[in-house]
Amino acid sequence: MLSVGVGGLAMMSLVRLLGFRTLGCGCVTGHYREVATNREVTYVEEKGSSCEYNGHRRNHTLASARVDFVSIAARAS
Repeated sequence: MLSVGVGGLAMMSLVRLLGFRTLGCGCVTGHYREVATNREVTYVEEKGSSCEYNGHRRNHTLASARVDFVSIAARAS
């Protein structure tokens, strides 16, 4: 994950994968939590071949209000 830091420089941020989801349009999203800030973000991992949404672009975030995400990550025992 890249975020913009001081002076417009791109900085790396450690994230933890919470799960994946396939949307009705065929796009696959990944849901992540930033380790340092606990902020959760959802990225389009793959765009569906029949997806018509301009906002669904590979490696771009989706607004959390538009994504009804249920984590499917398994807990380690």
